[in-house]
Amino acid sequence: MNNSHQKDIDMKLILDKIQLGDKRSYSIIIDRYQRQIYLYCYYLLRNQEEAEDATQDTFIKVLVNINGFINTNSLSAWIYKIAKNHCTDLIKKKNKEHKSFIEYQVNQQQEQKYIYTEFIHDCLDKLNLEERQILLLRSLEEYSYDEIAFIMELKPTTIRKKYERIRKKLILEKEQGGGKHEQSYRFGR
Repeated sequence: MNNSHQKDIDMKLILDKIQLGDKRSYSIIIDRYQRQIYLYCYYLLRNQEEAEDATQDTFIKVLVNINGFINTNSLSAWIYKIAKNHCTDLIKKKNKEHKSFIEYQVNQQQEQKYIYTEFIHDCLDKLNLEERQILLLRSLEEYSYDEIAFIMELKPTTIRKKYERIRKKLILEKEQGGGKHEQSYRFGR
């Protein structure tokens, strides 16, 4: 039995326990996915405190809705879908309160914590919300087109086409001198 198959069986047992009311087993899910969900929320919301709150809210929603999880889907994709919907709602709310999400500036101290943060933010600033979500899920989280399609509620072929357009858009921007960094894009797949 391979290691991936064993992890799937272990996760199935954990989910069964949680769905039967064992809330302590839920900490295993949080431990396994919290860091990835935090980074996803951070790059969408671009604020450390908001990302921490969004991560916590996501896991609360996961726990509340755990009995609705259908084991035919990837658990991590299901959690990302909840995070995506939550962050999208937060961004929409923020856009109503502020004139534009793009005008929102990230705290300079947060930027210095991550080596590529400024570079990533420059790339993300050139994209709309849907493009940012697709790029993060594909390049950062390395999800398949099928998993991204599930999360984004689109067809895999649509995701593939949109992802290729995003890559071309960012590469073209870099070739036209839009990039101020020497790092290469890690968008090839």
